[in-house]
Amino acid sequence: MVFCRFFVYTYDKLAFIIRMRNTRKGGWFMTLKEIAREAGVSISTVSRVINKNSTNAASKEVQDRIWEIVRRTGYTPNSTARDLKMGGSESPEPLSRSIACLFARTEDSKSDLFFSTLARSIEQEAFKHNYVLKYSFTAIDIHHPNTFRLITDNHVDGVVVLGRCDKQTLSFLKKYFNCVAYTGLNILDAKYDQVISDGYQASLTAVNHLMGLGHTRIGYIGETQDEDRYTGYCTALNTGGIALKKEYVANVPLSSEGGYRGARQLIDRGVDVSALFCSNDVTAIGAMRAIQETGCRIPEDVSIISIDDIDTAQYLSPMLTTIHMPVEEMGQMTAKILIDRIEGGHRLPIRMNLPYYLASRESCCQYHPSRNLTASRDTTNKK
Repeated sequence: MVFCRFFVYTYDKLAFIIRMRNTRKGGWFMTLKEIAREAGVSISTVSRVINKNSTNAASKEVQDRIWEIVRRTGYTPNSTARDLKMGGSESPEPLSRSIACLFARTEDSKSDLFFSTLARSIEQEAFKHNYVLKYSFTAIDIHHPNTFRLITDNHVDGVVVLGRCDKQTLSFLKKYFNCVAYTGLNILDAKYDQVISDGYQASLTAVNHLMGLGHTRIGYIGETQDEDRYTGYCTALNTGGIALKKEYVANVPLSSEGGYRGARQLIDRGVDVSALFCSNDVTAIGAMRAIQETGCRIPEDVSIISIDDIDTAQYLSPMLTTIHMPVEEMGQMTAKILIDRIEGGHRLPIRMNLPYYLASRESCCQYHPSRNLTASRDTTNKK
């Protein structure tokens, strides 16, 4: 009995290895069943992740694991339903086209939940149209020789830019990629296909929400150069008759570390802001930690609002009030527009602006004249 079990296990593993080798040679390809086996999940879980757009199809770790296998093995979507009916016995056709993703504002594809969710949505939508996400890289990687070789040695039909990038990076992309599409919160040059959810207008909504609660001493944490959200912050203050104070502004990278550092800068300056607008949720998370370490209460002493509405936002304490950006829809529409461009469906640039909304939770409250960022600092931190 033990021998039989060992034989069956060995046979299954051998068949898997043979199939994997044939995949690389252009023969047999991975099936749904084999992806599930390698990922350590059920076939139905793999099917949900591949065919559905919801981030609730499985945990982030499971989804990342499944998509890594899909990319590595060349599995194609047109066989999914047949696999379920036939027990994974059918062999799909190879993918003929591929795309790449450039993470323009993050150091890697996993450091920012908003952009990693956006990339996953792009990959899922492209997959439905028989396109595979062949590789991803960052703006920092562009200057590395290995990245240049990766791009020149691995042809793709188009590239998606995730997040704002400079003109030099865009020139590089136009030189090495035939089709370029952009998605993010900052409006790009009109000559590019782009899907945005307007960060400028979203920041107006965020700051106006704080002013509606009576706040006039409103600080800013995030990037300032060529950043629509900072421009929106300045415009909202000006429209509300509030003078911009440079000491209320912390110019830091959009990351949890940047948010922490930005909040510490404002605290160390001793500014009396009663509310903070953070450029995105991960920045707000870092800022909240720095503020709470001083004994300052959120929102009783200082209100905080940001932009993105990543999954983590509703599980913070207090739950983060933020502007919800339609990240999954942004990814889906960007993939569709890029594929349409690749296949000659349109010639003129397309700009699509998707709506956002205020997700009001627990991190903002009515202004109180005696409370601000530094008034309630823990006395132990002053010693």
